[in-house]
Amino acid sequence: MKQEVIPFTGYQKLVIFLLAITQFTVILDFMVMSPLGDILMKSMSLKPSAFGIAVSAYAFSAGISGLLTAGFADRFDRKKLLMFFYFGFIVGTFFCGLAHTYVELVAARIITGLFGGVIGSISMAIITDLFSLQQRGRVMGFVQMGFGASQVLGVPIGLYLANFWGWEAPFLMVASLAIIIAIIILIKLKPITAHLAIQKDKSALLHLWHTVKKRKHRIGFTSTALLSIGGFMMMPFGSAFAINNLKITNEQLPMLFMISGLSSLVIMPIIGRMSDKISKFKIFAGATIWMMGMCVLYTNLSATPFWIVVILNILMMMGVMSRMIPSSALTSAIPEMEDRGAFMSINASLQQIAGGVAAAVAGMIVVQKTKFSPLENYNIVGYVIVVISIISIFLMYRVSKMVTEKSSEIDLAKVEEEIVLSEGI
Repeated sequence: MKQEVIPFTGYQKLVIFLLAITQFTVILDFMVMSPLGDILMKSMSLKPSAFGIAVSAYAFSAGISGLLTAGFADRFDRKKLLMFFYFGFIVGTFFCGLAHTYVELVAARIITGLFGGVIGSISMAIITDLFSLQQRGRVMGFVQMGFGASQVLGVPIGLYLANFWGWEAPFLMVASLAIIIAIIILIKLKPITAHLAIQKDKSALLHLWHTVKKRKHRIGFTSTALLSIGGFMMMPFGSAFAINNLKITNEQLPMLFMISGLSSLVIMPIIGRMSDKISKFKIFAGATIWMMGMCVLYTNLSATPFWIVVILNILMMMGVMSRMIPSSALTSAIPEMEDRGAFMSINASLQQIAGGVAAAVAGMIVVQKTKFSPLENYNIVGYVIVVISIISIFLMYRVSKMVTEKSSEIDLAKVEEEIVLSEGI
């Protein structure tokens, strides 16, 4: 059934832009670890398991940070929270660029994760506060374009910088860009405080407990965690697999990420509009089934011509992106306004922790005998993703059902209110 498309105001468009460029830097900081994987593993003589820990260090610290701050997320102006954590993210990213050893890099990733991992949940809470459910699919489509933009612009530029000045250069680039963005947000974004007027819990810990104990919240948390496990397992070793198994060259790698990112920029707004017009769950289920098939095909490849690798990456990206947008929009509709900050923080925390577990597990599954040997057991990662994705479809169906029931209750309440008002007149 088609739904009415509600247009954005001028200020809403500005908010979308600010959140999108913020997400661009945060996602780029995380995303750049994957394409730098082969360079880092060779320069630091790292085994896949050690690199998996370097990737998961960010995710675990981000998850822990989110849980620790969840109880406070609805007790402050969301703009102030965003600025605080974004500043910490900038400092941590600079430390990544100044690291010279594996231990220093892992420590810097932990610091970055402690701050950067909370930014996504704050952005989600802002989106849910300022945009109706009928607008959120389009908002998610634009904000999550940061994922595609990071691949089109950030990752290729980062790889070129890494080839000339070392793997530290991309992190310094991200931190410098983030400083400029932080200044713009400070000047342009208005305070977001509507949730403070309806906050009932006096204790942050009590608020956290009230958020976790709700059954509908736990269903949302579980679905998000499983989505993250499926999404993160292939990512850390993507560049190493492309170079050592598919025989892509270091010079071709930036082009591969750029083309995949461009496809994301085209796909995401389209999926966002579709999810606002038709069933979000149907889009999610179809995209997940598509992604499962592409994962199995891709992870079983050996040496492959570059143009075929590009096409397969685009097709796989279609599945990945097309499930992210409707799932985010559906999950955002679960909590009430007074719980949104805490819900989004916990949700993002579990997402990060699940991603950290996925990266660490993938590091234990994947084996590489020497620095230049093909990765082994990468196809097993693909099969694990299939199993997890099937379960995630079932859980997202339950989320969709809850959201539909909630919307029906709200509509019924409006009708009853109108009847009472008309009778009073």
